[in-house]
Amino acid sequence: MKSAVFYGKHDVRMVEAEKPVPAQGELLVKVMACGVCGTDVHIFEGDKGAADCTPPTILGHEFAGIVEEVGSDVTDFRPGDRVCVDPNDVCGACDACRSGRAQFCTAIRGIGTTVNGGFAQYCAVPAKQAYRLSDGTSFEQGAMAEPLACCLHGIDMCDIRPGHSVMVIGGGMIGLLMVQLARLSGAASVTLLEPVEGKRDQGRRLGADLCLDPLKQDVPQELRRNGIRRIDCVIECAGLPSTIAQAIEYASHQSTVMMFGLTKPDETVSIRPFDIFRKEVVLKASFINPYTQGRAVELINSGRIDVSSMVYEVCPLQRLPEILSDASLRAHGKFIIAPWQESEC
Repeated sequence: MKSAVFYGKHDVRMVEAEKPVPAQGELLVKVMACGVCGTDVHIFEGDKGAADCTPPTILGHEFAGIVEEVGSDVTDFRPGDRVCVDPNDVCGACDACRSGRAQFCTAIRGIGTTVNGGFAQYCAVPAKQAYRLSDGTSFEQGAMAEPLACCLHGIDMCDIRPGHSVMVIGGGMIGLLMVQLARLSGAASVTLLEPVEGKRDQGRRLGADLCLDPLKQDVPQELRRNGIRRIDCVIECAGLPSTIAQAIEYASHQSTVMMFGLTKPDETVSIRPFDIFRKEVVLKASFINPYTQGRAVELINSGRIDVSSMVYEVCPLQRLPEILSDASLRAHGKFIIAPWQESEC
């Protein structure tokens, strides 16, 4: 089968690999769509993602496809089922799992990070990690269930209540998902800060009430002009020290700042603790997607959330090294890899 194997920093190669055989309790999934994630980029750049990746490994943890074959003892799925996959396979036995904090599992297996994942034509996964897609849900939409599940964990921690005012910093795929989730959580107003005009336009279409260019506009002045007197929650989705500092600056008294964007492991942020003290700001962060994949799939299957409009292109596997290495290309939007696609996108 065709696969994209990570061998080390800046080294992803197209390899003809052996087709996996599903073990007991596993499914063999014919991968139809696999999203290119910021974690894939971090690994490609030699940084640590949510988990350590030991080469050689087939990357890709946001994927959906068709059940090709089932291993022994699998009773809930059969060949032909359309599924997406939760890549975070926890042990269920360590102290973190037993205390309801599975995201900190000490024996977690990351499909596409610590073991072979979805940037290949086939992937063997535990059946317990698979979720059914409705007939009306595309594989590209199904591949977005994992990032949406991560966003759900983050939005849960924000404790947004009906009537709250929310600010989202960064209008990439994650930011646009957060705009929609804030709306679904009952926010009375959602403000999006994003310097790229096209992403601001998309934010408006997806429910943002106010879309501002933080590089050219006076954000506090524009908030006042639009009758927004306080920000109850700021969700930072750009993953930059400068935007984390902005999030703390724009947060109101007794508000929450969710540091959702993934920074480089060695990044530091210059903050004034007195600013946090005087406003009683609560700083939070969100790690992967514990217990939220099923909810994400339900939202996508029901059509209650748009996970398609932020997809820029669907490309063949051969384009993956170029996409991972070119930040200007990724700036256009979300890329989805279709391992069975032959023609260039």
